[in-house]
Amino acid sequence: MNIYMIPNQHNAGAGGHQPAVFRMAVLDTDLDHIFPSSVLPPFWAKLVVGLVAIVCFARSYDGDFVFDDSEAIVNNKDLQAETPLGDLWHHDFWGSRLSSNTSHKSYRPLPFLAACFHPMGFHVVNILLHGGISVLMVDVFSVLFGGLQYSSKGRRLHLAPRASLLAALLFAVHPVHTECVAGVVGRADLLCALFFFLSFLGYCEAFRESNKEGAYSSTFWVLLSIFLGAVAMLCKEQGITVLGLNAVFDILVIGKFNVLEIVQKVLHKDKSLESLGMLRNGGLLFRMTLLTSGGAGVLYVRWTIMGTGPPAFTEVDNPASFADSMLVRAINYNYYYSLNAWLLLCPWWLCFDWSMGCIPLIKSVSDWRVIALAALWFCLIGLICQALCSEDGHKRRILTLGLGFLVIPFLPASNLFFRVGFVVAERVLYLPSVGYCVLLTFGFGALSKHTKKKKLIAAVVLGILFINMLRCVVRSGEWRSEEQLFRSALSVCPLNAKVHYNIGKNLADKGNQTAAIRYYREAVRLNPKYVHAMNNLGNILKERNELREAEELLSLAVRIQPDFAAAWMNLGIVQNSLKRFEAAEQSYRMAIKHRRKYPDCYYNLGRLYADLNRHVDALNAWRNATVLKPEHSLAWNNMIILLDNTGNLAQAEAVGREALELIPNDHSLMFSLANVLGKSQKYKESEALFLKAIKANPNAASYHGNLAVLYHRWGHLDLAKKHYEISLQLDPTASGTKENYGLLRRKLELMQKKDV
Repeated sequence: MNIYMIPNQHNAGAGGHQPAVFRMAVLDTDLDHIFPSSVLPPFWAKLVVGLVAIVCFARSYDGDFVFDDSEAIVNNKDLQAETPLGDLWHHDFWGSRLSSNTSHKSYRPLPFLAACFHPMGFHVVNILLHGGISVLMVDVFSVLFGGLQYSSKGRRLHLAPRASLLAALLFAVHPVHTECVAGVVGRADLLCALFFFLSFLGYCEAFRESNKEGAYSSTFWVLLSIFLGAVAMLCKEQGITVLGLNAVFDILVIGKFNVLEIVQKVLHKDKSLESLGMLRNGGLLFRMTLLTSGGAGVLYVRWTIMGTGPPAFTEVDNPASFADSMLVRAINYNYYYSLNAWLLLCPWWLCFDWSMGCIPLIKSVSDWRVIALAALWFCLIGLICQALCSEDGHKRRILTLGLGFLVIPFLPASNLFFRVGFVVAERVLYLPSVGYCVLLTFGFGALSKHTKKKKLIAAVVLGILFINMLRCVVRSGEWRSEEQLFRSALSVCPLNAKVHYNIGKNLADKGNQTAAIRYYREAVRLNPKYVHAMNNLGNILKERNELREAEELLSLAVRIQPDFAAAWMNLGIVQNSLKRFEAAEQSYRMAIKHRRKYPDCYYNLGRLYADLNRHVDALNAWRNATVLKPEHSLAWNNMIILLDNTGNLAQAEAVGREALELIPNDHSLMFSLANVLGKSQKYKESEALFLKAIKANPNAASYHGNLAVLYHRWGHLDLAKKHYEISLQLDPTASGTKENYGLLRRKLELMQKKDV
């Protein structure tokens, strides 16, 4: 078989093609003691990688919706069946309008175009996506390690099967990927990565054919690569960086741009600089023009859709970005970079959230953590020098691409261009981990080449793979439920107020208020400005009738964050319970001021007016609640009951029928309307509604008791007796039912005496 090789991707000093092939073969041969030849064919390599990737995270297949999944999936109106599909293109990832001040501007319309509401479906798809991406990585790493070389039939040759297999396995089993795979929200990162790598491989296809001038280009493949990069960006913002990576690949690898050579010629004013092939390469300039204009166009369209305003984040999300001193910001940003690097090197301490005190600010250069910055830049500068200045073209290519994959996809999360809403986020390392795998694999190859203890290196490599697989399995288990996930973070970030808050919320949802209070108090202690913890703690204290402390906490919360509508409403509820009606009304009004579409607040305001006998105001407030939220059952019920109690039976009946048209299966509405119809002597219709309500909720004592009253009035005394007795069995303490039952029994006894 004839082999065609692209010459200008290797060292300029390599005389012809054969040395380049030999040097790549040597690099791959250095790893032959790790992998047997039986797994080297591409099909078997991909099969092994895919299976290993799936096995690592298979434990999460039956997990719940956890952490951010609730906001992105369960509570996201954009994913409701009745929501028009077009809304996805105007809202952010969390379902908020992009024009809203509270929007994170995360414009990602593609990840959940096809969504189900059972968590298992999401988890299985995520696991399969990671398996597919890991398989795709065999081809990506084959290009990075073996270069672009084709057979006479146009098939790309896999000249570094061992290196690409090892790197793909390291990627497949990296524990830092657990958040992306086991968390449903990670779908955005996975789809972004899929189209990112397809874009890169598509760009590589542009160099399949050559022309007489030696310029390798294909406009179709370049344009396809730009399109796939845009699709990746519509999954997550990092996706657009693939265009920059493609440019680096083209200039430094295909264009054979040697930085050291250029610098030397510039310093010596070498006239041969003007005759550099790269500067005269029209194909390269054309491709760079396409990439630049395509990327700029995509970014402009996204910026236009997103709105010109940047997302608004708070100090607790990213405290370093709010530091007054530029030096403090720079030191902390670089410390964050070192932590990300450490997570790639040693992914043992993983946490679902790294904000709120998890990583205290470095405020002085005397802080011992500055050593981490020095270590990071010492390693990076060393790698950069080797990547740019090494005389070995093969080494230059691998290190350059490794650093490119490590750094370029991370740039949107670096705080260099705009403020991000996190301190450290494991999910953003999914793409940069490719660069880490390239550098680590190259390092193992270099060690094997310069040492005779090849078995020891093989043992280390296999040990790393096994330990990482084990860590993936354990970490996937922790992501299966919120309780396990939140508690796993305590050992990693015990100073993180959000960890304690989430544990408290999880306990409160399960009804364990005593334990929840303890964690909420710790969250407030760690972060005295944590208004959400204050709000939730105030709610629990309100339910336990500890109203004074609840009022103090909620008042503090609204002082810290005056536009916190939920805290204003809860403060109003507490003040209402304390009989401070004017203050309660003012709090409710403040809540509605800051959140105009707030049906629950209108409902509570209506309750306040009802307590003050301001019936018209109460009805208006409840009507507002039902306009904003037509399925607000409590507001409908209160309207029916208030109209019933004030003798407006016709109006109560009309409201009840209107409510049941909107919420036909609500048994509480059936019950309330049945009471009204019974008082209006529409016994047959009332009976039907009572029986329907009882069928839906057979253990409601009041349903049986009021049906018995209906039968009592209607003259169906035996049925009345039956339902009085059922009601008293369900609730023996119901005094009204006891009294009515006594009256019925006396009436039945008198009737028996008359019959005698």
